[in-house]
Amino acid sequence: MRIIFLGPPGAGKGTQAARIVAKHGIPQLSTGDMLRAAVAAGTPIGVKAKAVMDAGGLVSDEIVIGIVAERIEEADCKKGFILDGFPRTLAQAEALDVMLASKGLSLDTVLELKVDQSKLVGRIVKRAEEARAAGQPVRKDDDPEVFTARLDAYNRDTAVVTPYYAARGQVIEIDGMQPIDAVTAAIETALLGH
Repeated sequence: MRIIFLGPPGAGKGTQAARIVAKHGIPQLSTGDMLRAAVAAGTPIGVKAKAVMDAGGLVSDEIVIGIVAERIEEADCKKGFILDGFPRTLAQAEALDVMLASKGLSLDTVLELKVDQSKLVGRIVKRAEEARAAGQPVRKDDDPEVFTARLDAYNRDTAVVTPYYAARGQVIEIDGMQPIDAVTAAIETALLGH
């Protein structure tokens, strides 16, 4: 089960991915986490990434794809994986397809959490208030200004990924405005169909 999760920040991808991980035993792969792990492990691609980051640059798509390629070779990915927050651009989506094909793999499902973006800021403010009330740290992404900037970046750069997969008939839309358990149930139904 190889899955990509699409949707704007605040749509609930992280929450739902964690539920898929728990139920299906496949890892959720975050490019940021993979990048840090590759750098810490000193893998060849990690060494390249570290040099770029130490110089203050942005890691290239080639390096990110290399890190994903390394990571999906690990034993815990044999049954599949969830890519959350990647690919972020059309170039990354195309490069991901080429890399997977070179390994004889392909994506099984592209899940898109559809949400009313005008209501997302309220959802984020509520999440921050709930964290404070529970005595938990508030994510820095839950600042309304930071969140709005992330949403703008998503709409500018990442929203183009959905039509790329939709044109290939791979996107399953899930109503992300439903209660959390209803979203989970809709995702499970979608996964059973694939």
